[in-house]
Amino acid sequence: MDTKFSALDEEFRVEVKEFLQRNLPPRIADKVRNWKRLSKQEMEGWHATLNERGWLAPHWPVEHGGPGWSISQSAIFDEEVSLAHAPRLRSMGVAMLGPVLIKFGTEAQKRHWLPRILDGSDWWGQGFSEPGAGSDLAALKCAAVRDGDHYVVNGQKTWATLAQHANMIFCLVRTSTRARKQEGISFLLIDMKSKGVEVRPIPLLNGEHEVNEVFFTDVRVPVENLVGEEGRGWTYAKYLLTFERTGIAGLGEAAAAFNNLSHIAATEMKGGRPLIDDPLFGARMARVEIDLANMKTTNLRVLAAAGEGSMPVAESSMLKIRGTEIRQEITSLARRALGSYARPFINEAFGDDYSEAPVGPSYAAPVAPFYFNNRKLTIYGGSSEIQREVITKAILGL
Repeated sequence: MDTKFSALDEEFRVEVKEFLQRNLPPRIADKVRNWKRLSKQEMEGWHATLNERGWLAPHWPVEHGGPGWSISQSAIFDEEVSLAHAPRLRSMGVAMLGPVLIKFGTEAQKRHWLPRILDGSDWWGQGFSEPGAGSDLAALKCAAVRDGDHYVVNGQKTWATLAQHANMIFCLVRTSTRARKQEGISFLLIDMKSKGVEVRPIPLLNGEHEVNEVFFTDVRVPVENLVGEEGRGWTYAKYLLTFERTGIAGLGEAAAAFNNLSHIAATEMKGGRPLIDDPLFGARMARVEIDLANMKTTNLRVLAAAGEGSMPVAESSMLKIRGTEIRQEITSLARRALGSYARPFINEAFGDDYSEAPVGPSYAAPVAPFYFNNRKLTIYGGSSEIQREVITKAILGL
């Protein structure tokens, strides 16, 4: 495929920039830039703005509400919204569940759930990982037993991002223990308001309430909420993870973070000269910039393959490994550049009501929490070790 942007692509880039200038509130962009906490209402507001413009679901087909963009236009959009410090879409419905329903769901499921994802009626959580079934996801034990026209679900999910906001959750559940473990898994849509669902927060060291445990006790789920065929959930999960791992690679976010790093390195001084002129630091920045350029090309190839309906499993795993390593290196360099000013962490500074003077430069405050939060990138969504196993099996057949 041609990975160069055409004149029409660059015209589209201008259109996206103008849209962002008109519609992204500066207050929201400032909060995202400085890692301040967004409320659910603020996240939903940006969701609604994109939906009104028809730009909410770049990878969906036009007939289901997608904008009909090319792969290059989708990549441009992702980059520009990150550079403008627009909020990430945190509900899992658009990026993960939507593509699965479009490919594997029934017509009734598509008619019901897809419009509700777009208009924000449903905030979706993800129920994949469990205690003892994180990297080895096929070891999951959360059980769904058929009882007439319902499944009865019992078990636990963990690391459910923002599940405290969700009214629906898509889950991998075990519907059979007789077959090999991957073949006994099904993909189920569960109403979070159902009797027997309990959400417990997992407090993070930085004070955030980002992830949760979700418990299911005799939760009754209608059979029509089964996606695809019983026992084929592992196939649907692999398709979903292609999109998730591409998203975790976060090339747009990496580009925005690199811009911020460049500003820091040009501002901070070493020996009377900007840090960016230091040979060792400059060489590390150059390496990251080269890696980013290479990753953008790889990203276009993976998105093109996924858009054609294939599952580029090995390629998305490669993208996830290198993309997350690049993001971690950028935050590591930013922390190194700021020295002692990267050490203070004032939890209250990331709320709306904090008005105290910053410790050090104004751009120093988010560097430490950004660095520590990004430590998770090479673990969640399938650890780097697991991704290398996926690549080995897919390419070498081992």
